[in-house]
Amino acid sequence: MATPHPTSAWERITAPLRSGPSAYGFLGLYAAVCTWLLLSNPRTGLRTDIVFVFFLLLMLFVFRARVARAFKIALAVALLLIVLPLFGTLNPYYIDVATQAGIFVTLALGLNVVVGFAGLLDLGYVAFFAVGAYLWGIFSTPQITLINPAAMPVSPLLFYLFIPLGLLVGCLFGVLLGLPVLRLRGDYLAIVTLGFGEVIRVLANNLDKPVNITNGSQGIRDIERPPLFFASFARDTLGLNLNDNQLYQQFFYFLVLLIVLVVVVVVSRLKSSRIGRAWEAIREDETAAIAQGIPLVRMKLLAFAVGASFAGAMGVVFASKQLFINPPTFDLLRSINILSMVILGGMGSIPGVVLGAVLVTLLDLQILPRISTVLREAQDAGFPIPETFDPTQYQRLLFGLLLILMMIFRPEGILPDQRHSEELHDDAPPPEAPAPAAAEPVAT
Repeated sequence: MATPHPTSAWERITAPLRSGPSAYGFLGLYAAVCTWLLLSNPRTGLRTDIVFVFFLLLMLFVFRARVARAFKIALAVALLLIVLPLFGTLNPYYIDVATQAGIFVTLALGLNVVVGFAGLLDLGYVAFFAVGAYLWGIFSTPQITLINPAAMPVSPLLFYLFIPLGLLVGCLFGVLLGLPVLRLRGDYLAIVTLGFGEVIRVLANNLDKPVNITNGSQGIRDIERPPLFFASFARDTLGLNLNDNQLYQQFFYFLVLLIVLVVVVVVSRLKSSRIGRAWEAIREDETAAIAQGIPLVRMKLLAFAVGASFAGAMGVVFASKQLFINPPTFDLLRSINILSMVILGGMGSIPGVVLGAVLVTLLDLQILPRISTVLREAQDAGFPIPETFDPTQYQRLLFGLLLILMMIFRPEGILPDQRHSEELHDDAPPPEAPAPAAAEPVAT
């Protein structure tokens, strides 16, 4: 029987804000203040950056609060489907950051299936992302005519068909990676998957001869986007004075948000199913899992296939959004970034991985560049700051320090997997019972 976990001082302090009537007031006030601060001053700056970070963290408070599910859904819908898109029309930069965060949330959830659920360390996960991106990049541009002069680029309408097609191609490559590494584990598995990721990148860099498939280091430009069917409705009916670029930013935000929702539901169902329990058994002890009758080969291949399929589908969306892809976009550092999201958030924890992906993306795209801007302004104002100091140059060092601190003070991640934590507590040896008192001699 699982023993209750001792609550920390922070949890005891914040307990009134996470349950009961005070939780409704706190969440409503938090949402109202963040909404007012964002919409009243949408200019790009440090103040708006801070408010935007707190706005996204509000989703975590909504998830963790012990309030009615209908209230959670209503508040999340109001913030993600109304407030954030409206703020994005006033400042497109932040809606783009939110979209990038959603893309990496999907990638982190896919890698979490492989690393967090099944315990298979994968350092080449970005290769599946690259496969989906190049799939749409090749078939939607004149690049396809360089491969086959008789072929023509596909219609932009087929973008919606290529998303499930990218999922299937990513699944196929996941199986191809899983087959050679079935007998490997630990460091050996990490080295082989790292090599696989580098092989895909090198192939993308060199498959421009003798047949130009990927256009080599030049990359693929002018990738097609799907047509905007709602453009006239947004401009005429809703009265939104937005150009095509702003409308596409809104489109990709809603599309990525929909994909994230689908992936979260699928991963949650898988985790609670027999397949998820089999993955956890493999993660804890492969020998014991085999002894229990779990098909090791099938379950490992399924983990690689499921994780890779999410990356392949999101690669199609990423290529269409960016309009340009090249091999350096899918290097080893991108795989390490995604892995750090999983480790920081909590391996095996779905809300933890979502939080880790959002935090790392904000650090990468928003917080560190903004600190660099503030430091340059301080230099111009005469503060004694070295001109060569740029926080963005120490980004990998910062992520490394975060991982080290996380392993020291919270090795299970920011939001660890509750079921795994309970198993760890159940495995702990019970406290020793006091020795029975010696019986007194009976007087005769």
